[in-house]
Amino acid sequence: MAEGKKEQVRSMFNKIAWRYDLLNHLLSLNIDKIWRKKLVKMLSAKRPDSILDVATGTGDLAITASKIKPREIIGIDIAEEMLEIGRKKIADKGLQNIITLQTADSENLPFPAERFEATMVAFGVRNFENLELGLTEMHRVLKKKGTLYVLEFSIPTNKLFRPLYFFYFKNILPLIGKIVSQDTAAYTYLPDSVSAFPSGPSFIERLEKSGFTKCTQRPLTFGIATIYTGEK
Repeated sequence: MAEGKKEQVRSMFNKIAWRYDLLNHLLSLNIDKIWRKKLVKMLSAKRPDSILDVATGTGDLAITASKIKPREIIGIDIAEEMLEIGRKKIADKGLQNIITLQTADSENLPFPAERFEATMVAFGVRNFENLELGLTEMHRVLKKKGTLYVLEFSIPTNKLFRPLYFFYFKNILPLIGKIVSQDTAAYTYLPDSVSAFPSGPSFIERLEKSGFTKCTQRPLTFGIATIYTGEK
C-alpha cells in the first residue's frame, strides 16, 4: 500500500525516539507515570504470569508492570528506534530475564492463540491503522479469562476544564513538542489522533465487537485519559 498510517506512525516515532520519554513526562507534567501505575495496580489484582505489551514504545509500561513480578513480559512495536531505547532501559534496570522487546505488528501478532494471561497497551491503540483488527488480535492471543488493559487519551467531559484542555492540546503541546523534538508533524499528529479516536462508550463498543466481555472504563485526571478493560 502507499504510505499508509502504519508507515507514517513507524517513521514518526523512529524520528522522535531520542526525545520521546522526555516529552512524555514534560508534556504531561509526569502524570503519565501515575496513569501507568494505576493500570499496573489494576493488572496486579489478576496476578498474570505472562503479559503482552502492545505498542510498547520505549518500554515504560512493561518496566512498571515488572514490579508485580510476572514470569515474562513481551513488548512489541513497529518502531525499532523506540525499541532500542527500551532495551537499554531494561538492561540498565537488570530486567532482561523478565522483559523482552521485539519488532512486530499489532495487527498481525506473531504469537499462537491463548498465549498470554494479560495484554496491555498504553497510548498506542489510537495509532493502529485498523483498530478492530488490532483489538481482535489482542483478543486472539489472550487465554480464556485473560484481560486486556488499555490506557489511552480521551476527551474531558467537564465543561469548565474542556476548553483549557483543548487550548493546551492544540496550541501549547505542539509548540513544546516541536521545540524539544525538532519534529513538527509528531506533536500536531497527537491532538489530531486523540480527537479522531472513538473514546468512552464508543471504544467500549469496539471492544465488545472484538469479542471482549465485562468491559469497563475508568476516566483519569478529569477524563484526560481513560483505562479500559475487557475480558476474554
